Amino acid sequence: MLNEKQIIESAWDNRELLKESGTKEAIFSVIEQLDKGKLRVAEPDESGNWQVHEWIKKAVVLYFPISEMETIEVGPFEFHDKIPLKKGYASQGVRVVPHAIARHGSFLERGVILMPSYVNIGAWVGSGTMVDTWATVGSCAQIGRNVHLSGGVGIGGVLEPLQATPTIIEDDCFIGSRCIVVEGVRVGKEAVLGANVVLTKSTHIIDVTGSEPITHKGYVPPGSVVIPGSYTKTFPAGSYQVPAALIIGKRKESTDKKVSLNDALREHNVAV
Repeated sequence: MLNEKQIIESAWDNRELLKESGTKEAIFSVIEQLDKGKLRVAEPDESGNWQVHEWIKKAVVLYFPISEMETIEVGPFEFHDKIPLKKGYASQGVRVVPHAIARHGSFLERGVILMPSYVNIGAWVGSGTMVDTWATVGSCAQIGRNVHLSGGVGIGGVLEPLQATPTIIEDDCFIGSRCIVVEGVRVGKEAVLGANVVLTKSTHIIDVTGSEPITHKGYVPPGSVVIPGSYTKTFPAGSYQVPAALIIGKRKESTDKKVSLNDALREHNVAV
């Protein structure tokens, strides 16, 4: 593995090395291990802190220039791309509803359900997670176990533009309809995002549950119940409302996760 890392780091700095067979073999090997879940672009340590393996992300990016375009036929459907589609869902214990698509190099744990949706290369999706209709999981995104990505959710990738940190949705989260989470934002365990919440690195995520607001950026604390909001910002032309996200409550630790979710949605009147 150390040798593969060194080869990929060298090729990242000198793209001429992509012409060498040894470089290609190292990149193909990393993508194959991503596809089987033996490697991850990012993973939590025992303390819950996330470590990003930058060299693996670089291997994903370098996979594109060394791959040839080819025609992929699936029944009456035809695609023309550099990356093959993922296969072998039955043996992996993954339910895939037409027209769901996952690219080779993504990993789906046993028990994942894909409604008509899209999972990009380098992504990791944990067991018990549902990727609902027309939801997209971007390149190298990390989706935890027992997560629900509701209809039309957009989880950002890291390939275009290249970003250092993948977007992370931790275990037991509920992401409401048409939410957008991009630019490496991390959503903590058991958080609930109401419909249409948009989170970028610069979005003000304001906890309004106390006597004074507390503002986060790029991170939603565990168990937070979040809805769309706004705050006033002054520009040369005047003061205007700028989109924000509001933390209006917490899921209760004392109750079952599903019961807690339902309570949170009812108590705070959160649209999903």
